[in-house]
Amino acid sequence: MRRLFVLAAAVGLSAPAFADVKPNPLFSDNMVLQRGGECPVWGTADPGEQVTVKLARQSTSGIEMSSVSTTADKEGKWMAKVDAIKVGDGCTLTIKGKNEIEFKNVAVGDVWICSGQSNMEWQVRSLNRDGQGAKVAAAANYPNIRLFTVKKKVSMTPVSTVAVDKLNAAKDVWNGKWQPCTPDTAATFSAVGYFFGRDLEKALNVPIGLIHTSWGGTPAEAWTSKETLQSVPELKHYPENLDKAMKSYDPAKAEANYKAAMEKWEAASAKAKAAGTRVPQRPRKQNPPTGNPNNPSVLYNGMIAPLLPFAIKGAIWYQGESNAGRAAEYRTLMPTMIEDWRKKWGSDFPFFMVQLAPFRDNGSDKVNYAELRDAQYHTTKVLKKVGIAVITDVGEENNIHPQRKEPVGGRLAIAALGIAYGKPIEYSGPEYKSHTIDGGKVTITFDHVGKGLECKGDELAGFTLCGDDKKFLPAKAEIVGDKVVVSSPDVPHPTAVRFGWVNFAKPTLNFFNKDGLPAVPFRTDDFPLVTAKK
Repeated sequence: MRRLFVLAAAVGLSAPAFADVKPNPLFSDNMVLQRGGECPVWGTADPGEQVTVKLARQSTSGIEMSSVSTTADKEGKWMAKVDAIKVGDGCTLTIKGKNEIEFKNVAVGDVWICSGQSNMEWQVRSLNRDGQGAKVAAAANYPNIRLFTVKKKVSMTPVSTVAVDKLNAAKDVWNGKWQPCTPDTAATFSAVGYFFGRDLEKALNVPIGLIHTSWGGTPAEAWTSKETLQSVPELKHYPENLDKAMKSYDPAKAEANYKAAMEKWEAASAKAKAAGTRVPQRPRKQNPPTGNPNNPSVLYNGMIAPLLPFAIKGAIWYQGESNAGRAAEYRTLMPTMIEDWRKKWGSDFPFFMVQLAPFRDNGSDKVNYAELRDAQYHTTKVLKKVGIAVITDVGEENNIHPQRKEPVGGRLAIAALGIAYGKPIEYSGPEYKSHTIDGGKVTITFDHVGKGLECKGDELAGFTLCGDDKKFLPAKAEIVGDKVVVSSPDVPHPTAVRFGWVNFAKPTLNFFNKDGLPAVPFRTDDFPLVTAKK
């Protein structure tokens, strides 16, 4: 009997372990599945295991249900594409293999990615004007809105899952889990994303899912895949330079250099203290390139790739400050990143950007921010279903994080309603269309006039003119019907007009349409960009 028991134990140890069917962490209670088509659901199981995914809702009229089965491949991976049922909440998503998992309070509606750098990351609770953050959070009871925050992660290669961790144990707030929009969950969520989702839900009356994935201070190339950057001649220097840095990094040499530098610093510090002079700055240790979130592709790998191919309606984006010094290149980089995401998702989904807010950035009269804004606007002209939210009236000269996030999210929602949803609304402020020059006057026509052009003040601000000398000087601008006429006694023979073409305009730009949307900054010239490579 003892010999038989030992033999049985040995057989049991050598037999393959059977794994429970396990969905990707993107699927949880409270999630929103994208309406209007197939929703990929995926995870792991035993190789060859049959997995059935069922989306259902019990109502007074009966059971609505969509079900599909698939088989795990030889690596234990499976994916099933379940058809979305009628829009609404109260659904369950059941995943059954050898075991069964049921997710509750599932909704069918629209899912939006919210990405970018710190102005997208800025949390509701951090809105610090007159206690605004606390007031906004306290009112954030929207069970039809569901929130999901992706934990920050840098990776040199694409990863397949998001990390799950608790942000606030006392209030049950998580990264990596879907949560209903409540005062507690909204407080730590993206303020721009929250206002966008709130306004969409009010306008559409459908469940809205918001997936927030952003990282302050990061450039657009960090959010673009390596293979795509490599395929574009103007952008391939990003992965090439990172590859060189990886090859040249020697941890032993870095440690030795740091040790030698510290010895010198300690000696110099002791000498400075003895002499009563300023202590020199402590040397920094050279870190491996792998941990830098500003490196190309590392945030695509760690914070976008794990979301694929979760079905979405579209994306909103607030970023560009970290690329302002390379604004000319952004004209290529931004369309490339959008097309990269669309290709990876297999969907030509709508994409909406926040045009950079006014900010001095080492000089209010400089133009790197103006050129970045123009690159963002350019992107809307070279790609379909791309729009911008203009916020020239929201910026703060000495604060790169303007606190008025509500109009930002609101204007993104307006752009989405007009472009993505085809609502019959005016979704943009005036956009330059054409101009004519007659003597010393320049007459400008616009698209998106809406209900008419409007000056919110005594006179229009931000218009400049130049002649053959290419020196732009302040000009007088007047609204005449649906046009603007610009002139200046200092420029008797104008050749070009610019509007809002500085980092931070003084006085604040006040040119709107009567639908309440500010005009898009523009230039009529094609002079070389300051941020172009020499």
